[in-house]
Amino acid sequence: MVFSVQVYAQNGKSGIIKFESTFDPAALTAANGIKLSNEAAARMPGSSITSFELLFNPDKGIYRQVAEPNKNKHTHYSGSGFFGAGPSRHYYYNFENHHLLQAFVLNDTLFLVEDKLGILPVPGDSVNHPAPVIEYTKSDEIKQILGFNCHQVTASIKLKHKIQGVEKEITDQFILWYTNEPGFDFSPNPVLWTEGVVLAIEGKGTRTEAKSMHYQDVNPKELDLPANRIIINQEQLRSKIDLRRKQANLSRIGSWN
Repeated sequence: MVFSVQVYAQNGKSGIIKFESTFDPAALTAANGIKLSNEAAARMPGSSITSFELLFNPDKGIYRQVAEPNKNKHTHYSGSGFFGAGPSRHYYYNFENHHLLQAFVLNDTLFLVEDKLGILPVPGDSVNHPAPVIEYTKSDEIKQILGFNCHQVTASIKLKHKIQGVEKEITDQFILWYTNEPGFDFSPNPVLWTEGVVLAIEGKGTRTEAKSMHYQDVNPKELDLPANRIIINQEQLRSKIDLRRKQANLSRIGSWN
């Protein structure tokens, strides 16, 4: 039997939460204070919506992109996205210890990269790209999402970049709406998390929000890790990406000869 959550949560249950992620290039451009000509604005792509789902039981869960109708339904894994927000995210969550694994395909090999909820990634180039700093500001504001009382938190992320030897600081903000009522910890963007289940994240030109939640039986095998995976840590991932970048540069140089 499947039923929707409207007013209350039931701790210790299994089920599925459906999310929609919206990206609006025009809104992002406007939020960054960039004014476009009429011609440039007309050429800009329209907003897009991508569907995701969290399949969970009391101990663990999988957050993944939902296959679109009439498209190949084989599991698709992407590369790492900016702050865990790539276009095709696929995460395996362990609710007990806040650990997670991000699926990442490199040279046709499936890697699962070790990570932890609420931890910022450390850039490989620490000289030109120092580690970002994130600050959370809690608010008394509360709103209802799927019948849950959700609390507001603002995440301010500061990035420093060296461009032609000049250090510049970029600040970005995201608004999180979370609830402790479901009884586990989760965020659709694992970097942006303080506590509870994050049901909505709002940013410049972006919005991810839970649209439905159903309690249902979940086969534990559906939450198992893929058999053909290789588990690596963040340092190993950076080494592999750096190696691929060097190989790509050598390939381009060779093509000019």
